[in-house]
Amino acid sequence: MKLIFIRHAEPDYSIDSLTAKGFREAELLAKRTSDWRVTQFYCSPLGRAIKTSEPTLKAHGKSAVIYDWLQEFRVPVSPEGRPDGKIIPWDFMPEYLNRYPKLLDSQAWWDTPVMKSGNVKEKYDEVAESFDKLLAGYGYIRDGLGYRTDHTQSSCDYMCYNGTTEECIRNHPDDEPVLVFFCHLGIMLCIMSHLINASPVTLWQGFFTPPSSVTVLSAEERIAGLSYFRCQMLGDTSHLRTQDELVSYYGGFAPPFQG
Repeated sequence: MKLIFIRHAEPDYSIDSLTAKGFREAELLAKRTSDWRVTQFYCSPLGRAIKTSEPTLKAHGKSAVIYDWLQEFRVPVSPEGRPDGKIIPWDFMPEYLNRYPKLLDSQAWWDTPVMKSGNVKEKYDEVAESFDKLLAGYGYIRDGLGYRTDHTQSSCDYMCYNGTTEECIRNHPDDEPVLVFFCHLGIMLCIMSHLINASPVTLWQGFFTPPSSVTVLSAEERIAGLSYFRCQMLGDTSHLRTQDELVSYYGGFAPPFQG
């Protein structure tokens, strides 16, 4: 199974749509994705995600399934010492992380004063359970930290270690599910943290994926019947850079690399 997360293109938050540049990014993305073999598209209900998806969906002649839980993870919290009141739970200054290193603990990040000031854990669990229910429909059943699979995959993992690249490619099953999600930075990293068993704060604070970027996670079944997800590609913007379209900064606090 491949899970492909696409962050919405450069946003115009004031109208929940895209900027002129964002619409160009969405068109370039559609050219990149036109030959992808996609099992199903999914999309956030927010306008900027829908507008990003439209050129790709048109190229594929398909529609997307809309899920409310794919919209941005905007659960307000109230860190002490902040005079401006509530903020989103993934925009902390470094000194706050230094004060509460438990935020980076995959088993206890939610048991901290800031997370308890909002219903973050409840919302996180709702998203995780919704995503697991979706994967269960494709035969991937959450079991502890991994996923039980009710199918037998090819010998690809063996070939990767003991054969050639060509042999590995030949042994990938043609019917491997490929799911594409048009969504947002915060919710994408939230879902990824669940899939790879990390604190969401580690991902929220540690990774940036630019607008219209492509992130790929793959299920690895190295032991028959049990899969774990691994990130193969994070925040890739090659569809922009090869067409001399600058990478946008929205969601980051430093200029993005343009190479």
